[in-house]
Amino acid sequence: MKKWIVRFASLLVFNIVVLLVIGFLTPAKVGWSALWAGIVMTALVIWIKPAVHKWFRSMAAKSANQRTKAGEKVVEFLLAFAVAFLVWIVTVWLSGVVIGGGFFGAFWGYVLPPVILLIGWAIYDAVDDKVEAHAGALYDKASGSRATTATDASAPAIPTPEAAAGRRELQDGLTDEQRRMLDELGKS
Repeated sequence: MKKWIVRFASLLVFNIVVLLVIGFLTPAKVGWSALWAGIVMTALVIWIKPAVHKWFRSMAAKSANQRTKAGEKVVEFLLAFAVAFLVWIVTVWLSGVVIGGGFFGAFWGYVLPPVILLIGWAIYDAVDDKVEAHAGALYDKASGSRATTATDASAPAIPTPEAAAGRRELQDGLTDEQRRMLDELGKS
């Protein structure tokens, strides 16, 4: 549960910043609805975006053998743009974000924000581990629980009985049962 809360909160803050940048750089009017639009967009990115992206990718995979490498990169970009466009449209539809500014303003209000979203998602993917680790530390501090520490990679793991049996089998090629049967044969 903590993992989802931390992930949602860190992505929410990042999405609000991206929405404010969109409001500043495009004719879209985000304003005070950035918080609600951020919540809507975060929910879409966490739960809906992966399914839609997988669906689009499966449709594009049917003709992948007919494209060149450059064509495949173009298709990948168009898929990512289509997903970002759908996320943007649903966010506008479910929040108070307004796209205005006449014909050209509306065009740039629909085309430019998905590009900004793609850039924002790329930046978030690059820093998400650090952001989520910091948010997790803040969560632990706020809830009063101790921070979970990762196990030291240099410390030897305690082997399970199955792992020990597997290691013995790798040494001589015999399972524990085969080894016991050979021992019983040797005693007779």
